[in-house]
Amino acid sequence: MAFNKAMKRAVDLVGGGVALCLTAPMMTVSAVGIYVSMGRPIFFRQVRPGRDGELFELVKFRTMLPPQPGEDHVGNDAERLTRVGRLLRATSLDELPTLVNVVRGDMSLVGPRPLLVRYLDRYSPRQLRRHEVRPGVTGWAQVNGRNSLSWEDKLELDVWYVENQSLLVDIKILLQTVGKVLARDGISAEGEATMPEFMGTSGQAGADPLQHEPEAGCDRD
Repeated sequence: MAFNKAMKRAVDLVGGGVALCLTAPMMTVSAVGIYVSMGRPIFFRQVRPGRDGELFELVKFRTMLPPQPGEDHVGNDAERLTRVGRLLRATSLDELPTLVNVVRGDMSLVGPRPLLVRYLDRYSPRQLRRHEVRPGVTGWAQVNGRNSLSWEDKLELDVWYVENQSLLVDIKILLQTVGKVLARDGISAEGEATMPEFMGTSGQAGADPLQHEPEAGCDRD
């Protein structure tokens, strides 16, 4: 297991570093497009839970306009998406800055996607196992339906990855991710910018009973 962890970290460092170099031109064009269409900030930053629930700052390209004065927190996410933002999400270019998180060690190239901090109290004990590994830029759930899945199915796929992770599985996911990005599969749930908020599995102990209350400036996965 220690060897596998060391190998995975080495792959993340080398793969993440090479990917940053190769995608630098695309990131530059994306940054210019965001600046011209939305102004500053260029990046979306938000604290997310990583391995063992340890918090880190996730970095992505900004895709949404800020809420208008008097709007309820963030308003309607889908309505605040700009034309450039939709393009960035459709092509997954908005995720490229997370490669910095990979190189820093906050994330891995492959693993469960980092979700919101407030979800931690809403997971069942089994769903909480998704935090036994570093979160990933892509993962088993992303190549098996992404945001077209229900939350329960998505989280179960995350746990499957935790229980079956290996270098070969990671390579398979990375190769499948290329095809999914090109096909633009599962980008969002119907009527949502990405997915509705996870409110906990029905009937589970510890689920948060509060109504939808998005975090300000939240780009959800």
